[in-house]
Amino acid sequence: STSPPPPLAAAPHRRLPAAAKTLAGLAKENKLKPEQFLGGTFTISNLGSMGVKQFTAIINAPQACILAVGGADVKVVPDGKGGFTTKSVMVVSLSSDHRVVDGMIAAQFLKSFKKYMENPLLLLLSAP
Repeated sequence: STSPPPPLAAAPHRRLPAAAKTLAGLAKENKLKPEQFLGGTFTISNLGSMGVKQFTAIINAPQACILAVGGADVKVVPDGKGGFTTKSVMVVSLSSDHRVVDGMIAAQFLKSFKKYMENPLLLLLSAP
């Protein structure tokens, strides 16, 4: 008998992608056990892969936040030189329990998230 995969919080950093993939597969098969998803503090809900462009997620008590990730869309945007260009644009929204997370902290998180999504190489440059 194989042991259940570790919750993401307990997964070593190098095993995080594998643990997330395993848990997602179990969730799709309706085989996820409560001990495999309870006890978290932050959830990411991605409906973009299902064609949803934007949504607002509801916090799973007693968690502090949930990040709703919509699908990317190609949009025409100003290029800063008087013309236009196309860019992939993704809408995310953060719901947070203000009893736990101050609104300013939540806004700072979203600002950082946007910075890293728009410049993913910064993730490599910021690594310890």
